[in-house]
Amino acid sequence: MLSKKRRRVDPPTIHPRNRYSENPPDFALLGSLYPSFQSFLLPPRRPGGRATIDWSDFNATRELTRVLLLHDHGVHWWIPDGQLCPTVPNRSNYIHWLQDLLSSDVVPPIQISEEKVRGFDIGTGANCIYPLLGASLLGWSFVGSDVTKIALEWARKNVQSNPHLSELIEIRNACVPSSSGKIENDVVRGEEAPEGSTHNPNMWSGCCSELPVLVGVIKDGEKFDFCMCNPPFFESVEEAGLNPKTSCGGTFEEMVFPGGEQAFITRIIDDSLQLKHSFRWFTSMVGRKANLKFLVSKLHEVGVSVVKTTEFVQGHTARWGLAWSFLTPAKKFIASQTPKRSHNSFMLEGLQRQVGAFQVLKSVESFFLAAGASCKSDLSSFCVNVTLSEHAGELQKNDSDTSEITSSHAIESNNFQHALKGLPFRISVFQQVPGTVLVRASSLDKESSSGSFFVFFQQLEDALKAQFLKPNTKN
Repeated sequence: MLSKKRRRVDPPTIHPRNRYSENPPDFALLGSLYPSFQSFLLPPRRPGGRATIDWSDFNATRELTRVLLLHDHGVHWWIPDGQLCPTVPNRSNYIHWLQDLLSSDVVPPIQISEEKVRGFDIGTGANCIYPLLGASLLGWSFVGSDVTKIALEWARKNVQSNPHLSELIEIRNACVPSSSGKIENDVVRGEEAPEGSTHNPNMWSGCCSELPVLVGVIKDGEKFDFCMCNPPFFESVEEAGLNPKTSCGGTFEEMVFPGGEQAFITRIIDDSLQLKHSFRWFTSMVGRKANLKFLVSKLHEVGVSVVKTTEFVQGHTARWGLAWSFLTPAKKFIASQTPKRSHNSFMLEGLQRQVGAFQVLKSVESFFLAAGASCKSDLSSFCVNVTLSEHAGELQKNDSDTSEITSSHAIESNNFQHALKGLPFRISVFQQVPGTVLVRASSLDKESSSGSFFVFFQQLEDALKAQFLKPNTKN
């Protein structure tokens, strides 16, 4: 009998080449070296822990980004109040994934006159983080585009503040017509509104469908190894401002687009159809797994030759990377040769404001405890390690606070539960955007069959959705 293929057990984590994968930033050390950062430090939350900052304080998160870029990358950087403040470890993951794509032989290189890798950053923002990281880490050259006056101004300032990188990065006004396409509106957006205005509901009205993404911004004859994008994730200002626990700033244009990220990335896909041979890879960040599935389906519909996805996990936040190409693959892929993943996941979307990863995690624990399982929670990593006891009985109905999640979703068969006895697995909970939580299950036994386990996991999904997503009848 053939041995089972080795399957990945641990969930995705920070990219192994990310400089912070082995050594997370030492806030206390940074505070001792940079007095401006010292004032934002908070004492450890527990004995022997690390110093931290108030993540809901924009000034603190901005200063952290500044000192990390300077200390670890030799990059001088700043953004004005209200602009989107990126996290350096998270953005570095995207850069390293692009490096993986380019170094693979999935899609052959395209002919570019210069030897350096050349990338295009859609909506580079005032922070210009991707070009600065790509140039400083790997020596790549970039064109970064944007449509607002303040973003273009500060992106150029950040490039000019780093003379050793300035020749590698061009900042391009996407609203200035290029010869590859016509742009109806050639005015830099935001000039009519006061600087820093982030709550104008009519910002996109009238001409949102005309805003340039790639077509009209890429010049005739230009070729790039890749494009990348951190798209506006939200459909409304209200949705963008739901998370009170973090403050990364962000203008209306950076955070909001009619139809959200799904509509914006669909625009990139539409433009890629006209620029098939101008890019080796088209890529984008995706914030919701449900949108990822829709976009992958869309890509297959339009006839791309290759689709690749990955998952970025940084702390308690998960994002996905989506890449596609129209170029002929260098080799054929046989789906049956791809190892199956040993985890399953689902999304809880539309959660009420007061419900987050912590509340979902506690309900997960209650669900398995009611099944007689042994549970060990790790609140620092938002996961529960579960082993179904040899003496576990059927889920018991009770009148306790957990009865809502257990009573109507009890395991009906002793035989089914017997198949899971002794099987160790892990349930992890990740906060996506406000109102959305990802729940993932991973088998901790590489050799065990997971078929019954995933049926059990489906019951957990049904229970959580019944508890958290039922209509609110309270006045």
